[in-house]
Amino acid sequence: MIKKISSSLVVFAGIVSLPGAVSQQQQPPPQPLQPPQQRPQQAPAADYTKDPRLTCLQKFFSRSGCPAIKFASIFLETADDNHLDWRLLPSLSFVESGGGKAAINNNLFGWASGKAHFDSLAAGIHQVGFHLAHRAPYRHKSTAQILALYNSNPEYARTVLGIMRQIAPTE
Repeated sequence: MIKKISSSLVVFAGIVSLPGAVSQQQQPPPQPLQPPQQRPQQAPAADYTKDPRLTCLQKFFSRSGCPAIKFASIFLETADDNHLDWRLLPSLSFVESGGGKAAINNNLFGWASGKAHFDSLAAGIHQVGFHLAHRAPYRHKSTAQILALYNSNPEYARTVLGIMRQIAPTE
């Protein structure tokens, strides 16, 4: 009996001392995704001057005298880079800050309850677009699902979707 227990302890001690796979709890947390700070030299920014979406955004922002009109091509670039509806970010900026009229700390979107600081308006557009496309809980969600998570008030989603239709009736 003692021989059986001691041999079992030896086997157990040997198994415990073997290098094995690190458990999920012992692994360091994955590094968060970071939005690209700038486009690589070999991939110049797209030319949106002949894109009809640019005209739609410019007309929309112009009607309300929104400072965000200067960033219409950045909204398009960010939407295209992150596979978002191109009307989403401009609509969020319109609802949250009047298209830049009430933006504080380059935060067009009221991001982080208005407490987020961005280096520039363009950086804020890129970072929020990246976040809505790639970070939990927004990742792999439809526009309607993103809006429900962005602000849980059902009226908020209706308002943003209405602004999106004002910019252009369909995606």
